[in-house]
Amino acid sequence: MTAAATAPDQGAAEPTTPGALSKLVQEANDAGITYQEMEDRGVDPDGKKLPRQWYQKLVRTPPVNPPSYGQMVAISNATGRPLRHVQEAAARQWLQYEATELAGYDEEVRIIVGHLAGKSKAELMQWRMMIEAAERAKREAGE
Repeated sequence: MTAAATAPDQGAAEPTTPGALSKLVQEANDAGITYQEMEDRGVDPDGKKLPRQWYQKLVRTPPVNPPSYGQMVAISNATGRPLRHVQEAAARQWLQYEATELAGYDEEVRIIVGHLAGKSKAELMQWRMMIEAAERAKREAGE
């Protein structure tokens, strides 16, 4: 006699994809940094350490709220990743925000790019052609 198969639990939670910061910490762990080492290295600006269980929880069952600035500094120190990468990962995980920036460019360039954002492909091509034509004219004029 065989037992009847049970139907899958309709209320069971589907496995979720880990968030960007959780993944960053998991990758550090996979690369050989133990959670104990993260605790030892992960010092915030006030000299406090996050316990190893905090890192484990971040990977397995992330909290509802994002980490504070001090906690992000600790995560950066713990994983050896730049603070900026930790901040960007937290923004992706909790705010669904993809950080982009024009580092190294002055205010004028950032303003120009801001004006071009949202333009149609045809308008962007038109602006590119105008800029390239202006550069070509300067070269040909010897400037």
